[in-house]
Amino acid sequence: MKVGIIGAGSWGTAIAHMLGTHGVNVNIWARKPEVVSSINCDHVNPRYFSDVELSHNIVATVGYEDCLLNADAVAVVTPSNLLRGVARALAEYAPADLPIVICSKGAEPTSGLLPVQVFEQEMGNADRLAVLSGPNHAEEVIKGAPSATVVASSSADNADFLQGIFSNENFRAYTSTDVTGVEVCAAAKNVVAIAVGISYGLGYEENTAAVLMTRGLAEISRLVSALGGEALTCMGLAGTGDLIATCMSQHSRNRRFGELVARGGTLDEFREQTHMVVEGALACQTLLPLAKRAGVDMPITRVVRDIVWEGLDMNDARGLLLERPLTSEFYGLD
Repeated sequence: MKVGIIGAGSWGTAIAHMLGTHGVNVNIWARKPEVVSSINCDHVNPRYFSDVELSHNIVATVGYEDCLLNADAVAVVTPSNLLRGVARALAEYAPADLPIVICSKGAEPTSGLLPVQVFEQEMGNADRLAVLSGPNHAEEVIKGAPSATVVASSSADNADFLQGIFSNENFRAYTSTDVTGVEVCAAAKNVVAIAVGISYGLGYEENTAAVLMTRGLAEISRLVSALGGEALTCMGLAGTGDLIATCMSQHSRNRRFGELVARGGTLDEFREQTHMVVEGALACQTLLPLAKRAGVDMPITRVVRDIVWEGLDMNDARGLLLERPLTSEFYGLD
């Protein structure tokens, strides 16, 4: 079995190592030639997990064609704002029936389309597309810690095939046909994690975090339902599971970014420190137009957007959330 992986960031590297250590041959695409050279010569990614000797089943390349050569499946692990360009590039080399699993999280800034929708536009054949998402911190997966995820595809056969590739004794994959639900959860939980990080950064404790997480889950569920997904997906690994991991773990870049913002830090400062994209900072912008078109209220997402991108004062943000009209707990859900 051979898998191509597009993207040698923290999550792409962790997936490659996990697959490689369980007998899968992996071609991983990296943008920087020095990363390719280091992986091939020293079995180390110099930018991420530089203390981990990567599986010798991994071969790195700077070419998409080489990455896809003889691949049985491809995993795309790039920032969400780059997905359309990646899809266009892969369309030139990928066979029409090659299974593609997207591990990126977020909506496209210009169109509001979710990742699978972007790939379907550029490559067609939605049944060979899938999305992988769950409570999967790269820092734990690369160590072999017990973890689980969801592989969602409109084709049950495709989901089953990819489930077989990604499952092993340490990493358990479940299948779903609710692509929309899994993708919305994947994007929106990062926004809630920023809110939780801000609350901890301001000195609030677990009561506040629990409120933000459960009310965040409620607004995620409203959007999932309005877009045709299944509300039950929000209770599973891609929803509640990933929300817990992303909001409560110090591995979470979105939570850490929220804590930095509460102390007066900026997005540019965080990127410079970590070399990582804060997907929640992008998602709080892209999800709101999607929610508006669907007639869905997402107050936490709106406040996070205003803090990150418009400099909303923290005290004003607190008032916008706590002084809203009282309502029933599950309003907006049938």
